[in-house]
Amino acid sequence: MTQPDLLLLDGECGMCNSGALFLRPRLIDQSSLRFVAIESEEGAKIISSLPEKMQLADTVYLIRKGKPFIRSAAIVRLLLYQRWWWKFLFPFSWMTPLPIRDLIYRFVAKRRKRWFSPPTECSF
Repeated sequence: MTQPDLLLLDGECGMCNSGALFLRPRLIDQSSLRFVAIESEEGAKIISSLPEKMQLADTVYLIRKGKPFIRSAAIVRLLLYQRWWWKFLFPFSWMTPLPIRDLIYRFVAKRRKRWFSPPTECSF
């Protein structure tokens, strides 16, 4: 059996928790993606193994087939783990140039703690 891909999220962020709760039941294969809190010992170890530029990013991380992705590149690739009606959105999302996707990502990420209350407990 192959190792699942990893999604590293902020365990203290309400938006990240909501995102994990949204994603989990929509996965094609529940064993294909494992959620890890960035603050956990495992999360810190995984991030420390990434290239230095990625280690310094305050973002979501997706390790897909051993390759790390951050920011909007990680978010867009999450569509590939979901059922066809979500997966259908991947090519359209991917056509948006990376600088524009990351601009939108950073706009939302900067405001996420104001828009979403912190969770009472981490859901992943």
